[in-house]
Amino acid sequence: MSPAEIQPDDPLQPIPLVILSGFLGAGKTTRLNRWLKEPALADTLVIINEFGEVGLDHLLVEEAPGDVVLLAAGCLCCTMRGDLVATLEDLLRRRDNHRIRFFRQVLIETTGLADPLPILQSVLQHPYLSKRFAVAGLITLVDAAHGAETLTAHPEARRQVALADAILITKSDLASPKAPVALKAAVSDLNPTAPIIANEADFDANTLFSHRFAPRTEAAIEAWLGNADAATHGSDIDTFAFTSAEPIPEASLIVFQEAMRVLHGPRLLRLKGLIALKEDPDRPVVIHHVQSIAHRPERLPRWPGRDRRTRIVFITQGIPRETITRFWDALVAAAK
Repeated sequence: MSPAEIQPDDPLQPIPLVILSGFLGAGKTTRLNRWLKEPALADTLVIINEFGEVGLDHLLVEEAPGDVVLLAAGCLCCTMRGDLVATLEDLLRRRDNHRIRFFRQVLIETTGLADPLPILQSVLQHPYLSKRFAVAGLITLVDAAHGAETLTAHPEARRQVALADAILITKSDLASPKAPVALKAAVSDLNPTAPIIANEADFDANTLFSHRFAPRTEAAIEAWLGNADAATHGSDIDTFAFTSAEPIPEASLIVFQEAMRVLHGPRLLRLKGLIALKEDPDRPVVIHHVQSIAHRPERLPRWPGRDRRTRIVFITQGIPRETITRFWDALVAAAK
């Protein structure tokens, strides 16, 4: 069901949620101001931190109850001064009780120094919020003029890129001709599976709430997994992938997922995979982890392409590739 189809009398339909990330000076609020004028972003709730670099004051037209304001585009804007969970719970109560304007989707703009992972965890781990919200994507903006230096100097910026589902390079007009090329290479080293949009004009704000975080279509799964032969090594973040031609029993997959969650959770930034099961080789299973949070595996009706091998992509901090691949190989061998 698309956001446009969600009705006010169906409050329990999961609400799409997007996180907009990017280091100081990347241009998040400038782009957000521009995007909020799009009709597709009407009925959007925007949550910003009170330490945001640039305000949205020129879009405000009237105040709503509490800290929520109504924007000229018909969107709501909330300034978050405390805990994100408490903010989201309060906004949901007001929405359900018709005390604020109904919103169909939520966009959270992080501060420039914020690690987006705790925001993901706040939604994904919470027993109530995880049912009310569906993370649609984490979009990270990177400044073309200073982005490469920023990624070298600041671990927060590297994590913002490594965790992204899509990366938008901004301010290319202010950079030297060679800067965007070098930046694209640096970004690819940290996150080779996320699409990089080098030209801002190519980014359609109407796609902000597309399901990048956990794709729902077979075609999107291929793009989500990216290059299964990828292997990059940043200063503190590694990305690698492997394939396996041997289908694995469902019980072994459960063991593998639990081992990743328990043994490597804090250092496992993202894990996403398409798994071939022995019990049902014609219908692969999609798995997705964010640190210690494992999404419920979803079975596809068919393989998205001709390649029917297991493919798993990892974004990690300090986990040797061999530690994971040897464990997987041991599970495959034990199942023969």
